[in-house]
Amino acid sequence: MQQSSLIKPVLGGAYPTISHGQGVYLYDKEGKDYLDASSGAVTANIGHGVQEVMEAMVKQAKQVSFVYRSQFTSEAAEELAKKITELTKGDLTYSFFVNSGSEATETALKIAIQHWQEKGKPRKQKIISRWMSYHGITMGALSMSGHPVRRERFTSLLESYPSVSPPYCYRCPLQLDAHSCGMACASELEASIRRIGSDNIAAFIAEPVIGAAGGAIVPPDGYFRKLKEICEENDILFIADEVMTGFGRTGKMLACEHWDVKPDIVTFGKGMSGGYTPIAAAVMTKEVMEPILGGSRSIMGGHTLSANPLSCAVSLAVLNYVEEHELVEKSADRGKDLSRGLKQLARKYSFIGDIRGRGLLIGLEFVQEKVAKTPFPNPVNVTNAIIELGMKNGILLYPAAAGLDGVTGSAIIISPPLTITEEECAELLMRIDITFQQFNETLCKLPS
Repeated sequence: MQQSSLIKPVLGGAYPTISHGQGVYLYDKEGKDYLDASSGAVTANIGHGVQEVMEAMVKQAKQVSFVYRSQFTSEAAEELAKKITELTKGDLTYSFFVNSGSEATETALKIAIQHWQEKGKPRKQKIISRWMSYHGITMGALSMSGHPVRRERFTSLLESYPSVSPPYCYRCPLQLDAHSCGMACASELEASIRRIGSDNIAAFIAEPVIGAAGGAIVPPDGYFRKLKEICEENDILFIADEVMTGFGRTGKMLACEHWDVKPDIVTFGKGMSGGYTPIAAAVMTKEVMEPILGGSRSIMGGHTLSANPLSCAVSLAVLNYVEEHELVEKSADRGKDLSRGLKQLARKYSFIGDIRGRGLLIGLEFVQEKVAKTPFPNPVNVTNAIIELGMKNGILLYPAAAGLDGVTGSAIIISPPLTITEEECAELLMRIDITFQQFNETLCKLPS
């Protein structure tokens, strides 16, 4: 077999070659079908092979695919920015388009710092984030990420931004009872601000539902309201990282809507284009932009392909599709169906410790002993074993970190396209049941 020149996630790993996709299914060159229960990397929100998106792609490509943002604007970019403002109920009025979620969160970081610089507060440069979080792989984004495994190779180059515990009620980091703790994990933000000094802090960033770093951890009601109040009291911007959760994934257009919280800056990616093109965004309120509009009138950021017409046209078609087919509402409904089915499986398999999430962003955490919540000795082997068995059974699952330290736990995320039907949900549950049954039979054979 000829050696591949392509650097893959696992060098020398065997990967099937994709042929095509349709709806919630992908097909390899051998003709095998895979139910995309993870939407790739929680990305393919409207499924594969959508004709309306392909038509928008071709139409724009026939006109112009690329212009440099310092020379031209385009109807596609202008319409996309307008659509995002409409979908966010007019709260977020300015969009800065980039190419990936990592770029979006790093852009949000820079805009937050520039906001305070232009208000005459140049010392406000630090960002506070939570342990058990993931905001991207670029250096600024990784500095904000409390993901030990992804940080470890670059620790000496990164800022020490993570300083707050996550709202991980299944395994409370503060060893408190979730029903009587008074949301002590939210109060940690106040303590962190006091230690650093509010005069030095530009923003606090958080995922509304913790994704890859925690396996769809949902905070208790009131948690984000408390955080937002703390930010406002200390003159700190609140950045909501909705790269994974935005545009319907959790059963709301923005996941923050579950708790009626309005961020100052929001980052989007993944479902913003449904995987049809690389595009992401940092979107902000007029209050964030006002000092910049009245000052330098230029944001120090951007990339060669930022706001290119082709990606903007595709993203606009995707968001129109989400709206026209009521996929936000369908995400909420199908999420309830899947959660019920998965809870039935949890009664069948003792290694399923916790099921959590919102809408079609569902996390499963695996344990060796359910009552004591004892993690497996080698969580990586557990997660990999389940994902590999899923591949063999034609179901794609997404790995996630878990455990109090973000290292010693094992979890997966189930996040099919928002277009999934009731019948396809039943098929998903059948395939994952087969996978769990096979895993259960091989538990004693796992390497320690």
